[in-house]
Amino acid sequence: MPVSVAAIWETIAVEAERESALWAAALRPPDEREEVPVFSPLGDGRFALGIESIYEGYLLHYGRPRLFSPVDRDGAVLLGDYLYAHGLVRVTDVGEVNAVERLAELLSLCAHLRAEGRGSEDGEAWATTVSSLGDGAADDETRQRALALHADRVDI
Repeated sequence: MPVSVAAIWETIAVEAERESALWAAALRPPDEREEVPVFSPLGDGRFALGIESIYEGYLLHYGRPRLFSPVDRDGAVLLGDYLYAHGLVRVTDVGEVNAVERLAELLSLCAHLRAEGRGSEDGEAWATTVSSLGDGAADDETRQRALALHADRVDI
């Protein structure tokens, strides 16, 4: 069942807080969080929580996260890995194994693009992958808005 946008951020924050004192300390104060979904509007709403969890992890690795502000790079990488894993578990809970496979391939592709200095190509990979999940089919305007939001969040 699709999750409300507000519930996405609350769930990510509360579960991270419960998981670790380090993650709790890394949370931005509520009034400083940027609770804007980027790629989940392109896909099936059932995947929204998983996609935004994974994307927040991605931003911790490569950009400016929306909910967290870790004190150092090591903390950012660990928290990013935690969110990758939790996001994939959330997608698994939907019951579509192929979606987990596509997202894992996306993360691998994006890491490869980053290693080659081609990070500016990753937004299109995110948009294409998320749009292919479930019955998600975004219009061109939504897709362009997601790509612009992505470009503003990552270090290209």
